[in-house]
Amino acid sequence: MSASNEPTFNLKLVIRETGLKPDTLRAWERRYGLPDPQRTEGGHRLYSRRDIEMLKWLMARQDEGVSISRAVNLWQSLEAEGKDPLLEHLTFDSGVEEERFTPISLTGDVLSQLREQWVQACMAFDEKRARDILNQAFALYSPEHVCFAILQTGLHEIGEGWFRGQITVQQEHFASALALQRLQALLLASPPPTRPERILVGCAPEDDHTFSPLLIAFLLRRQGWDALYLGANVPVAQMERTIETTHPDLVVMSAQMLGTAANLLDMAQMLRPRRIPLAYGGRIFNHIPALRERIPGHFLGQEMDKIPQVISRLLNGRPLPPAVIPVDEDYQRALVQFTRHQPLIEAHLWHTAVEMGMPQGELVQANQNMAKHIKAALKLGDLNFISNDLGWLSDLLFNYEIPHEWLSRYLVAYGEAINKEINGQGRPILKWLSELLAQQAE
Repeated sequence: MSASNEPTFNLKLVIRETGLKPDTLRAWERRYGLPDPQRTEGGHRLYSRRDIEMLKWLMARQDEGVSISRAVNLWQSLEAEGKDPLLEHLTFDSGVEEERFTPISLTGDVLSQLREQWVQACMAFDEKRARDILNQAFALYSPEHVCFAILQTGLHEIGEGWFRGQITVQQEHFASALALQRLQALLLASPPPTRPERILVGCAPEDDHTFSPLLIAFLLRRQGWDALYLGANVPVAQMERTIETTHPDLVVMSAQMLGTAANLLDMAQMLRPRRIPLAYGGRIFNHIPALRERIPGHFLGQEMDKIPQVISRLLNGRPLPPAVIPVDEDYQRALVQFTRHQPLIEAHLWHTAVEMGMPQGELVQANQNMAKHIKAALKLGDLNFISNDLGWLSDLLFNYEIPHEWLSRYLVAYGEAINKEINGQGRPILKWLSELLAQQAE
């Protein structure tokens, strides 16, 4: 049976029962967030029986030669797995360690080997093995090192394998789910904030890629900030109500695709009159650096481990966001007309494409993606952004074994539909399509 969480014991009794010095106990609380005692109205600490047993558990790990930081990491890792470390330690003492945890023999670049082992376990859908590998990693290294070297880098390798057709989407989803589960558990187990600023962290509207913002929220929590993680697809209207309730000092948004990057414009417009700065990042801004000149906010940089330092400078210095390039009026008019006539454009395109023998099933997906990209690029003020992010269409051709010349035929048909339905108002789109076709012909 697990020890009670009822706050009952004062500092004097804890010191007497554990033998710890008061300065050591306070240092552990300040540095690691363990234990996390409650306080009386007068400000005096009150500890639970579980707090005391936890301190004894940490001291026992030190007696076994484990550093306090690694002992804390192991405690938090077991809790993140939904296990009670006190009971797990009893299991360890009883001599059945193999059932609970299978250590990996490693030499040399340990983190790289652990990442390779974790990726292999995920590819084999071996959940227990994958969790055990992470448990060992968190026992050896800081949470930040494990998150960067194993979870983030491992997911990137898996994503590259999926892109090359070497890994199935089910394998990618399985690995992502395990990584997100562990990150969420780490976030919940992070110590209470020690800094006064509050930061909201989430995905841009319509963006469902949650790993990066979840990792950012965890990194900020580890640095003592009151970081509230809002999850995927944060709509602007609901964000307004959240801001009224939480009163943040900074909003951090992640966008991975061109369409969701454009949605950050609406978020920035909503935040501006409230004088709340926007900071942002994501794959698309690394892939197309010119996009950063279109978003009225602070770019967080390409290195995830440097983001807490960037945010610290933003909160301390309160700099104005860099000036953005204004959107040309032709683009603004084209966006209005394209949005208004999109159903007619796609109906015309459908009729033409069927006559040309284009695959009908894939045409729906192509039309949806093309319209989303065109509206995003018009909103951001440069249709060439689509050319830099046109991989989705090439992937569509490859995945369905469609001849590559279909792309040129599709672009020609799209231009004809634009010209027929919105004529002069679609000049920026027609110009871009013409340039893209010329590139395809080279």
